Amino acid sequence: MPRFSIIVPTHGVAGRLSQALDSVLGQSFGDLELIPVCDAPDAPAAEVAAGYAGRDPRVKPVHSPPSAGLDGARNAGMRAAGGAYVLFLDGDDLLLPGALAAVDARLTETAGVDVLYVEHERAPWWEGDPVNPVGPLFAGAPKGAFAPAELPGLTGAALPAWSAVYRRTFLTEHELTFPEGHFTDLGWGGLVTVAARRIAVLRRVVVRHRLRRQGSRLNLPGEGQHALLDQVELVLARAAEHALPAARTGPLFDQLFALVLKTAARPERLARGHRAFFRRAARLYRRFRPAGHRMPRGSLGVQHRLLAVGAYDAFRALRDANRLAGRAAETVPRPHAVRTRLRYRAALRRPLDPDLVVYCAYWGRGYACNPAAIHAKARELAPQLRSVFLVEAGQEHTLPKDVEYAVLGSHRAWELLARATYLVNNANFAEGVVKRPGSVHLQTQHGTPLKTMGVDQSTYPVVAARSGSFTRLLGRVDRWDFNLSANRHSTRMWERAFPGSWEALEYGYPRNDVFYTATAADVARIRRELGIPENRLAVLYAPTHRDHHCGFEPGLDLEEFCAAAGEDVVVLLRAHYFYDQGRTRHSDRIIDVTAHRSTEDVCLAADALITDYSSIMFDYANLDRPIVIYADDWEVYRQSRGVYFDLMAEPPGPVARTPEELAAVFRERAYADAESTALRAGFRERFCEFDDGRAAERVVRRVLLGEPPQALPPVLPLAERVPAPAAVTLVRS
Repeated sequence: MPRFSIIVPTHGVAGRLSQALDSVLGQSFGDLELIPVCDAPDAPAAEVAAGYAGRDPRVKPVHSPPSAGLDGARNAGMRAAGGAYVLFLDGDDLLLPGALAAVDARLTETAGVDVLYVEHERAPWWEGDPVNPVGPLFAGAPKGAFAPAELPGLTGAALPAWSAVYRRTFLTEHELTFPEGHFTDLGWGGLVTVAARRIAVLRRVVVRHRLRRQGSRLNLPGEGQHALLDQVELVLARAAEHALPAARTGPLFDQLFALVLKTAARPERLARGHRAFFRRAARLYRRFRPAGHRMPRGSLGVQHRLLAVGAYDAFRALRDANRLAGRAAETVPRPHAVRTRLRYRAALRRPLDPDLVVYCAYWGRGYACNPAAIHAKARELAPQLRSVFLVEAGQEHTLPKDVEYAVLGSHRAWELLARATYLVNNANFAEGVVKRPGSVHLQTQHGTPLKTMGVDQSTYPVVAARSGSFTRLLGRVDRWDFNLSANRHSTRMWERAFPGSWEALEYGYPRNDVFYTATAADVARIRRELGIPENRLAVLYAPTHRDHHCGFEPGLDLEEFCAAAGEDVVVLLRAHYFYDQGRTRHSDRIIDVTAHRSTEDVCLAADALITDYSSIMFDYANLDRPIVIYADDWEVYRQSRGVYFDLMAEPPGPVARTPEELAAVFRERAYADAESTALRAGFRERFCEFDDGRAAERVVRRVLLGEPPQALPPVLPLAERVPAPAAVTLVRS
């Protein structure tokens, strides 16, 4: 029998689930079983859990349908649990290092307790200091095990389920399960505290609860709010059955009705039935009010008195007066220039243009990436729409002549942003852009994430210092309606890096469509335009940027590489776009394509790719051509920037650590051997999941034309896709 059974519901948290599971499996105390509760065997979180189960026998996934809710998931986990003690952990929270060892030691000291209450901290996903909400309550707890009557304020009802450790035989003896419906933690905590006879406290933070950006689900408006009264009635009825003394029921009663009054004071939480909610609460108040109960003083006491007599109209008047007195003026960010700000404000008062689509790519660098591919497909499938591309000043020449554009920051650009129904970007629009009701924002992204992104950068000081305010970043994320993904890995990482209420579109990247639609003639034409000599092996070298470097450092002597790799090798050098200063680095064997506007053209022209940690590898893999990883500083990079998976363990092809090893890969044709081919196949299966040549069509039909998901072209299986042909046969004699 394991010491601990740790139950982790996973619904809706696939992106952060791996962090929760790692926090458990990485504990110094390892006598445990970990029970992830997944929606179904084919759910996104189930894939993550299955991977862990395959690597660690302590991981034992079970399933509970989403319709069963959080209570059903936890109950399913308890039915599967075999440990001496049961802990719960939300799938997006963390068990802090050393937590289980501390819990085990405390349970040994207080042998046989029914419940061990532990401290937890609430921390935002992005910025701000964590708080320990139960620290003051636990400060007055006895040092050893004690009866609940010795600390009546610790009722358990106000604590989440994951802020305690439960003896499993205690739970089974009392047939304790999570009550059905909303506010299940409230009912669970109350039932547990009524049944418990010996409890103890651990004065140590065990769980880090990461606050959801959208707030607690318990605060969402709807019929679920009425379930609060069901849980209150359940707990107080059970307390009456056990004949708990007034000294214990008083604090329990006060805590429960504090929540009831909080809900009644916020009418936005109750979609309807405000008066019915209040009247039922009043009946429960009178029915279960303990003998000798003293109402609180001050404003809260007034609310108690109004509830006790069912005076809803008076309560509503008091509530409205308090809300009016505390209301602060709301402000909306605007562009800085006064005239532009006034024009933008005026444009916001005009109706949205239902046919206007505004595009932008790479902060206005030009006509590129997913926005450009969507723009081109929209002109084909939705010619009735007016499409305008935003570019920064000086980049107007990069747009095709027949593409309408506006310069970022101009009066016209702000007016377009104010009135567009559809806004498409692969980065983010300016902070001052207002998300208008009825407008649709599509975030296309511009790569599959290997390195950490968004709020996940907050723990890497060099990156965080350059990223600015994460709170402001997430304010921009709040504008997104749709977020594009090329594979399920990306879907999960975007969920954790950019927490928001957007909908994931697993349609593939439109910019990669050309990898399946281009012909041999297209490849030959691009190679001529780039100046690649015929019958030369064109190797694209595309390193990513380093946050710990001040400028572009190639990291490789390309002339020496060409000399060592073979006389027929030429290198296409493409520095990261951060370093595109308009300069070229040409020689007889090196062609600088950094300034070339189409990354896709450069990839089509290349017979093989050398990169370090750039996301270009994920796009290039669609072509099913050799990829070689040059990882001369992998450990430094992963420590300074952070990564989502170990590229060295799951590369798309050979890995070279030194210039000599890299040259040998090409000289000895290791990029074409069976091992390299197998690595590339596995990489493509994982990361080329949705790219099939029709991503742009799916996006246009769903987002711009409003077609239902079931009407869109299905993703073609990987085995049935035919990538554009390479120009040179890579297996040389």
